[in-house]
This record gives sequence, C-alpha cells and structure tokens, in this order.
Amino acid sequence: MSQSVIVALVVGYLLGSIPFGLLLTRWAGLGDIRKIGSGNFGATNVLRTGNRWLAAATLFLDAGKAAAAVLIIRYVYPDTLMPYVLAGVAAFIGHLFPVWLGFKGGKGVATYIGAMLAINWPVGVIFCAVWLFIALVRRTSSLAALTAAATAPIFAYVFSGPHLAGTAAVMSVLLFFKHRENIIRLLNDTEPRIGAK
Repeated sequence: MSQSVIVALVVGYLLGSIPFGLLLTRWAGLGDIRKIGSGNFGATNVLRTGNRWLAAATLFLDAGKAAAAVLIIRYVYPDTLMPYVLAGVAAFIGHLFPVWLGFKGGKGVATYIGAMLAINWPVGVIFCAVWLFIALVRRTSSLAALTAAATAPIFAYVFSGPHLAGTAAVMSVLLFFKHRENIIRLLNDTEPRIGAK
C-alpha cells in the first residue's frame, strides 16, 4: 500500500469521524442528540430539536468534512486519482463508524454528498437534486436519501465511468445498511416526516 493511499485513508477517516451534530447540540445546551428522535446525530435529527440553524450547520459541516478530505488529498497528491477518491470514501466511513463513539455513527447522507461534490461535482449535484425532489414530494428524509443513493452509481457511471460508479455503489450499500431500520419503518408506513419533533 502506497504512502499516498495510507495518508488519504487516515486523513479522510479522522475528518469524517468528527460528530458535528453531537458537538453542536451539546454546545447549544440541547443535551445528547442521540437520545431524541432517531438517535442519529445528522442534520435531520438535529432539526427535530426545533433549531433550524443548528440543523443547517450540521448539514454544512458534515458535507464539508468529506469535501475537505478530498480536496486536501487532491492538493497533496495532484497527479493521482485513487488517493483523493479513497479520502472521500474514508471520510464517509469515518462518519458512519467513528472510533470515538464506539463505531456508532451517523447515516452518512450529508457526508456522501460532500464527498461526491468534491470528487465529481455533477454527480454530487444530481444526488442533491434527487434528494430534494423526493424530500419535497414525500416529506421523508430517509426515502429521499435512499432514492438518491440508489441512483448515484448510475450517474457516476455516466459522468465518470465504472471506477467512480463502483465507488458510489459501495457507499450506497453502506448507506442502505445504516438506514435498515428506516427501511422497515418505510415499509410499515411509520417513518417520521421531515420537521417532526
């Protein structure tokens, strides 16, 4: 394993594992976000506190940490594709399984978006567009995320080719795994709507 790959994996994982939603809600005096709603520390669950600004900040920072990982590694190793793509994947995995929280992390939607925007921005933009459309129509964040993740490998193939499509497919499978309880609630029609406390 080359030095660039090791650096990319370490930098990506460490940045991705920062639990911004948890830190911001504690800083705001709202306690442990993991004890309300879905128990997740992502933007959707932060929104259930009623604080839209904190939810927006969580969304921005969770996406930003993955984008930062990709851009840092791309700057350090500008001549190779693999390291910065791996940095994005590692940031995504760090968010899902942070070592600081016993590997119990978030569901990765914003981090997925941030990684894709930095790796191949058209794919990231389409992911956002699909998520937004489903969220507005169905008012269900998890369904929007699952739909966007399911289509992301297709658009990654169209805009970049099989390598990025494979990367997106791996990330989408992990995202589906983290949403397995949401999938059950969707099938039972008991999934909370966006903005519900």
